[in-house]
Amino acid sequence: MHLPHPSEIQSICILRLSALGDVCNLVPAVRFIQQQYPHIHITWVIGQAESNLLEGLEGVEFVVYAKKQGWQGLRSLRRQLAGRHFDILLHMQAALRASAVSLAIPARVRLGFDRDRAKDGQWMFSNCRIEPHSRSHVLEGFLDFVNRLGIDTKGPLCWNIPIPQSARESALKINGNHRPYMIVSPCSTQRTRNYRNWPAEKYAEVIRYAFQKWGLYTILTGGSSEVELEYAEMLQLLTPEPAIVNTIGKTDLKTLLALIDDAVTVIAPDSGPVHMATALETPAIGLYASSNPQRTGPYRSQQWVVNRYPDAVERYLGKEVSQVGWGERVRHPNVMDMISVAQVEERLNELLKVHELK
Repeated sequence: MHLPHPSEIQSICILRLSALGDVCNLVPAVRFIQQQYPHIHITWVIGQAESNLLEGLEGVEFVVYAKKQGWQGLRSLRRQLAGRHFDILLHMQAALRASAVSLAIPARVRLGFDRDRAKDGQWMFSNCRIEPHSRSHVLEGFLDFVNRLGIDTKGPLCWNIPIPQSARESALKINGNHRPYMIVSPCSTQRTRNYRNWPAEKYAEVIRYAFQKWGLYTILTGGSSEVELEYAEMLQLLTPEPAIVNTIGKTDLKTLLALIDDAVTVIAPDSGPVHMATALETPAIGLYASSNPQRTGPYRSQQWVVNRYPDAVERYLGKEVSQVGWGERVRHPNVMDMISVAQVEERLNELLKVHELK
């Protein structure tokens, strides 16, 4: 299908419901559209938590889809979009649920991923596709949509995710005199057979090391799931006062952004906080063994990643990285044990020699 020139486009609807890290990676694509064609009205159909994270992003109208409400949420979305029509839908989530949601978005041009990246049959829900781009990062995949529209994405990446003053004040109350500090967000989102969490005992060793060698405090962050609360309790038992401040289950996403913005670094597995750090230009030490950091790692902190993914592919899949799918995960319960404390401490030392303590 022929795509109109960007100068002829009046309205774009972006469909990307989740997750926190992915919506962070999508923001630069939005900024390129806004920078070069500010007349285009951008509507973004998004999940509730993700909307909370990006709230206030100038020039973007957020329409929240209540994922947990199922068909009722879909009917609500239809009501919100009733009577509207978009020039182009950017279907930027290759998942069956997102494709079902796309049917509620009225648009003549429905741009989706190329056939290789159009997972869960997404290609059936689009009438136009982006160009193939093998072995690309998730962020680059979003930029491919903008490129397909004929918009240049060769300039510097820009995020400018708003952080309200109230969130900065909350962060200041949390960190208090605990400066300089690093963020440790020990857990990723729980999914079936998705083993991305590093053992709490190993985190504790790194936290003690950072405090004793560098005088670096740790602020623990995370949600209120049972696993995260267990990590918080264990890490408090294994680390001396006042080395850590526990905020797991106690902060909202804007306050988390404020904490990350003022941190020396973020240490976390493949999860939202490493991508939030990227957006805020805070270096992130990503812990990767079950997933490929070249695809899902912190985009601007690849040099700080502890990458055991190639070794995990060899040990648990009996293959080389070049022999497995680009997005293939290593689903073994012991895969994250391949990352040693010494490797993380080494990255921390290297990073602190480059970045001054705040």
